Amino acid sequence: MKKVYGSASEALDGLLQDGMLIAAGGFGLCGIPELLIDALVASGVKDLTVASNNAGVDDFGLGKLLATRQIKKMISSYVGENAEFMRQYLSGELELEFNPQGTLAERMRAGGAGIPGFYTKTGVGTVIAEGKDHRDFNGETYIMEEGIFADLSIIKAWKADDTGNLIFRKTARNFNPPAAMCGKVCVAEVEEIVPRGSIDPDLIHLPGIYVHRIIQGPHEKRIEQRTVRQKESA
Repeated sequence: MKKVYGSASEALDGLLQDGMLIAAGGFGLCGIPELLIDALVASGVKDLTVASNNAGVDDFGLGKLLATRQIKKMISSYVGENAEFMRQYLSGELELEFNPQGTLAERMRAGGAGIPGFYTKTGVGTVIAEGKDHRDFNGETYIMEEGIFADLSIIKAWKADDTGNLIFRKTARNFNPPAAMCGKVCVAEVEEIVPRGSIDPDLIHLPGIYVHRIIQGPHEKRIEQRTVRQKESA
């Protein structure tokens, strides 16, 4: 089965529909599938629910989809660094399902493993727990969280072979593996595609069984917040 496509728009062809749930890898501006996000913007698909740790910044990453009002709801952990996100949420234009970071990662992983729900202590006694099933185990209260089963996963990796075996680079791995696992279809963008068999099996972070389509293309390396030390006076 062909997995390598010539562009992001080609890789997403036939996969998009209004109102779909998309799981997106990335953490801040690290390891985000920027080419696939640009293709989503260009497609005009709307009323999206996006599960992602955060929503990029105002002019990059998922922030571009917020700017074009294509996202209806975010399932997120961190909602800072994006003024448009804040404006839309506070004005009632954007729905937000807030998740603790570890809970969000586990919800994605659970979906990929076919697990519909699990119990966790995280969030007990807070607004996170409102409306959720509570159960006691060994004298401790837990709340149930549901696994995320996405219509589409979009992720970013460093290196792939043509069968979809992926290697992530350092912290850019972040949410990408669990996001990839929970989608019915996973599209990965990578910096390099290498010949089949050239990746040491022990170095593979995500097996190709989870990856259905691959694109390769240029990527922009951004620093989310540049902080430098002031020069000391003599």
